[in-house]
Amino acid sequence: MAEPKTKYDRQLRIWGEQGQTALEKSSICLLNCGPTGSETLKNLVLGGVGSITVVDGSKVEIGDLGNNYFVDESSVGESKAKTVCAFLQELNDAVKAKFIEEYPEALIDSNPSFFSQFTLVVATQLVEDSMVKLDRICRDANVMLIFARSYGLTGFVRISVKEHAVIESKPDHFLDDLRLNDPWPELKSFAETYDLDTPDPVVHKHTPYVIILIKIAEEWAKNHNGNLPSTREEKREFKDLLKSKMIASDEDNYKEAIEASFKLFAPRGISPSIQQIINDNCAEVNSNSTDFWVLVAALKEFIANEGGGEAPLEGSIPDMTSSTELYVNLQKIYQAKAEADFLVMEQRVKKLLKKIGRDPDSISKATIKSFCKNARKVKICRYRLIEDEYNTPVQLELQKYLTDEDYSIAVGFYILLRAVDRFAANYNSFPGQLEGEMDEEISRLKTTAVTLLGDLGCNGSTLTEDLINEMCRYGGAELLAVASFIGGIASQEVIKLITRQFVPMCGTFIFNGIDHKSQLLLL
Repeated sequence: MAEPKTKYDRQLRIWGEQGQTALEKSSICLLNCGPTGSETLKNLVLGGVGSITVVDGSKVEIGDLGNNYFVDESSVGESKAKTVCAFLQELNDAVKAKFIEEYPEALIDSNPSFFSQFTLVVATQLVEDSMVKLDRICRDANVMLIFARSYGLTGFVRISVKEHAVIESKPDHFLDDLRLNDPWPELKSFAETYDLDTPDPVVHKHTPYVIILIKIAEEWAKNHNGNLPSTREEKREFKDLLKSKMIASDEDNYKEAIEASFKLFAPRGISPSIQQIINDNCAEVNSNSTDFWVLVAALKEFIANEGGGEAPLEGSIPDMTSSTELYVNLQKIYQAKAEADFLVMEQRVKKLLKKIGRDPDSISKATIKSFCKNARKVKICRYRLIEDEYNTPVQLELQKYLTDEDYSIAVGFYILLRAVDRFAANYNSFPGQLEGEMDEEISRLKTTAVTLLGDLGCNGSTLTEDLINEMCRYGGAELLAVASFIGGIASQEVIKLITRQFVPMCGTFIFNGIDHKSQLLLL
């Protein structure tokens, strides 16, 4: 067996050893192992989750051979859960795998406590009634839950957790934490030791742009009543001032300073999203507070006191044109400040933990350090109960989606995926499953969908005949290509939730295979 560091080398570069450890400790339950469920679990098994439990009461049928890679001819008539489980384990022998031959709907009704043993449940191909029941069960047990379903050329993925905190959100684009518009004393003193008017061309072209911007900003502020550029015209003048300091056309450091000047113009202090988090009621901590909210409470105190309105410094600097010695010295200045901020935060965390009656060392230094490094990027995600969304969707949003041409098919599929479940409850089959009754079933589905929209306070005329006909044409089928895509999205969200890295989707993800579009509905 390959060493974990070799085996998982590529993904370790994305979520690191901490993320991989979280995966390896996780226990995943899959409900229904058709193509959507099997494709979801395949990705997680390859990723190295700790254990999987497959729950499915059905047998492998001839029709399964054409849309599920994890069954074969020899398994026809055998337990689907057992067969899929065996094939999945072949992909990664480090993952513990077991199966339960029982229909998920029966298990949800008869043994709700069964789900409390898992880190996360992936529920695929469940109808609305079972989704609502399972959602409440998992909420009460504090178990993360993801619903996934493929249906013809459409499908959806929906996360349901009470609250999910993300420290390492890893946004694609985020402003470097350089504090150019508010340098602390040590950085300011370091910048003052350098003369931008030096006659030495080598020194001039190897002064880091951080120093250049701090020095020029100070010069600008002296001539503008202590203010930095704010208007478009002032920003243009500031860039012209930077250009005037160049003594040669090949000075890349000054070009970098001009390109990075927007970092100087950024507003000081914390972002509105962080302000919202520190103002959350949960930041008033007690003995039941999670580690995340204790860290947020400490952050709130830090910003109001030692931080002077700023979060702890991240402590890293980007690549830039510079001499090695200058770059290293500058890097040390940032690292020293970050370490000092961390030590202050550590003490504040310990005091808060002691105050609420918990062990002052119960939050590790590594966790506090990671929080300090990512304090400007932390996120909190909260999800409505499925039952609440279905019974009382956000009316303004639903109306907007129904009347917006760009969202009309996505919300149409959303409504029709609910309508087919009502249809199945009334007629014991999904529309289009029975041969020779297509016209009648189209009419029945249309009536069901219009009634559903009426119950939600909306006009049923917004659903097109073509979309209703298309839904009947699907006959409840799981197409492998669509199932693979939905499974890929679902497994990606599972990894985000378990590693607590990257921000999971908020809302219901709808795949529109007709137009090859994916959209999120926030209802």
